[in-house]
Amino acid sequence: MSKNSLTEGQKAPDFCLPDQDENNICLKDLEGKWVVLYFYPKDNTSGCTKEAQDFTALKADFESENAVILGISKDSIKSHIKFIEKKELGITLLSDESTDIHQLYDVWRLKKNYGKEYMGTVRSTFLIDPEGNIAKIWDNVRVKEHAEKVLEVLREMKN
Repeated sequence: MSKNSLTEGQKAPDFCLPDQDENNICLKDLEGKWVVLYFYPKDNTSGCTKEAQDFTALKADFESENAVILGISKDSIKSHIKFIEKKELGITLLSDESTDIHQLYDVWRLKKNYGKEYMGTVRSTFLIDPEGNIAKIWDNVRVKEHAEKVLEVLREMKN
């Protein structure tokens, strides 16, 4: 059960964010494609690296299904560039330093770690259909085999 306030079937909130090449990527410009929109906490951390590498490894499979992969974190463009170069990633990463889009997608939430409470990114993925509606939400994602599961669900929904 998702703790996210967004629901499957609703229109995905529109956004425009800069990618690692400083191009503005807007959801409305991707109409007609499936969009895998995944939010992750931080560049160059073990779980986030694994997730980005898994999506990179499956990029061609997603593209053959008419899907584009977008990773979003609150890291800067500069941080994304280093992350992509260091880990040889092949996916698009968007910078949301203000966390405005995190908040729009309800992934900027109160977290607890070692008894401390703080605001942070809840690792989440949204599968958005070609009409711009949320087809599937994964909340509080476990990285292991996540990219494969997203691809599997995408293929099921297309058939």
